Amino acid sequence: MNLTRKFKSVALAIAGVILIPSCATTGSANSKSQTHLDGAQYAVQSVQQGKASWYSVRTNSGTRTASGQRLSNHGATAAHKTLPMGTKVRVTNQSNGKSEVMTITDRGPFTKGRILDVTIGAAERLGFAHRGVATVKVEVLGKIKTDGD
Repeated sequence: MNLTRKFKSVALAIAGVILIPSCATTGSANSKSQTHLDGAQYAVQSVQQGKASWYSVRTNSGTRTASGQRLSNHGATAAHKTLPMGTKVRVTNQSNGKSEVMTITDRGPFTKGRILDVTIGAAERLGFAHRGVATVKVEVLGKIKTDGD
């Protein structure tokens, strides 16, 4: 092996050692896995994927949810079969990438094959109200404990 070839090999190795760490991210989690809401920090605890539909005061047979809160057609609330009331979730429409953070305030959906019902206003903001059903990703958000909590 001649000197030029050894020099090239050493130069490539040094360049790799310098460049690889600069490609790495720092911190405990990336920005997509953390959300700030109402002055608190939340992290993604689990993810579900499936079909979501919308509901409204008219289709809910009234204005009360299972949590006792009033249902607003324009609120950022949703119904889930098992998540605890008050749970924050980030719902993302898989077809267009639009997302919104919502609070679980009701039970449902009661149609087979669906994992979430959102208010009609949320469905409009997510871009699927006219279709009625969309494939969504539901990220369950848990509050991160800080020293002040």
